Amino acid sequence: MKRILACFLVLITLLCCALPVLAEGNAVEPAADEAVTTGEAAEDAVDEEPSAIEAFFQSLKDQFILNFITGNRWKMLLDGLLLTLKITALAVVLGIAIGIVIALIRSTHDTNIQKMRGVGRVLMKIFNGICKVYLTVIRGTPVVVQLMIMYFVIFASSTNKLLTCVLAFGINSGAYVAEIFRGGIMSIDKGQIEAGRSLGFNYIQTMCFIVIPQAFKNVLPTLANEFIVLLKETSVSGYVAMTDLTRAGDIIRGNTFSPFMPLIAVALIYLVMVMILTWLVGKLERRLRNSDH
Repeated sequence: MKRILACFLVLITLLCCALPVLAEGNAVEPAADEAVTTGEAAEDAVDEEPSAIEAFFQSLKDQFILNFITGNRWKMLLDGLLLTLKITALAVVLGIAIGIVIALIRSTHDTNIQKMRGVGRVLMKIFNGICKVYLTVIRGTPVVVQLMIMYFVIFASSTNKLLTCVLAFGINSGAYVAEIFRGGIMSIDKGQIEAGRSLGFNYIQTMCFIVIPQAFKNVLPTLANEFIVLLKETSVSGYVAMTDLTRAGDIIRGNTFSPFMPLIAVALIYLVMVMILTWLVGKLERRLRNSDH
C-alpha cells in the first residue's frame, strides 16, 4: 500500500510539472514584436535585481572599510570601550561604598532615633540631614550637569579627567544605590537584628554579617539595573573631552562624514555589554536562590 501511494504521488508530481509545459505549447502566441519586447524587459529586470543587491553590499563594504579599516579607526572604538569599562567599574565601586554608608545612616536613623539620647542622637540627626540634602541634590539634577560642574568648577585646575568622571558618576550612582540598599535593609525582619545581638554581635557587626548580605540578595535585580543605567550614562563623558566609546564613534563620524556605520557599531557594542551583564546577573540570582535550599 505504501508503494502504491508513493507511485501515485510521483505521478501527480510529474503531471503537475508537465502541465505548464503542455499549456505553453498549446497556447496561442501573441505578436512577435510584443513577445520579443516582453522577453527583453524580463531579462533586464532579472539583470537589474542582482546588480542592485550587489551595489548595496558593495556600499556596506566600502563604508565598513572607510569607517573602521582605513587609518585603523577600529582602534579608537577599542580604546573607547576600554575607557568606558574602566570608568564604569570604578564608579560602581565608589557608588556601592557611598550607597551602603548612606543607607546605614538613613536606616539607623529611621529605626533607632527614638531610642538614642544625648550627643549620639544629635549627631545622627545631623548625618541624616546631610544625607537627605545629598540625595535631594544628586537625584534632582541631571548627571551631565553634575559632570560639567565637577570638571569645570570643582576640579577646574585638575588635568585628571578620568578621576573627575569617576567621582561624578560614582557620586551620582551612590544616591540611587543608597535608596536601593535602604529599602533592602528595611525589608529585613527585625528578628534578624535581635538574633544577631543575642549572639553577642554589636550593631555594626549585626548589620555587616547578617542584615546587609540578606539585603544585597533582595536588591540584586534592582542594583543590576542601576549598574546597567550607569554603564549607559558614561556615554556623556565626551562633554569633558573624554574619548569614551560614544565619543570615539562620533569622532569617526566626523572624520568620514558617514554616520550610519560608526553609530550603529557603538549601539551594538552597548547592547552586547548590557546583554552580557543581564545574563551574568541572572546566573548570580539563580545561584543565590539555590543557596537558600
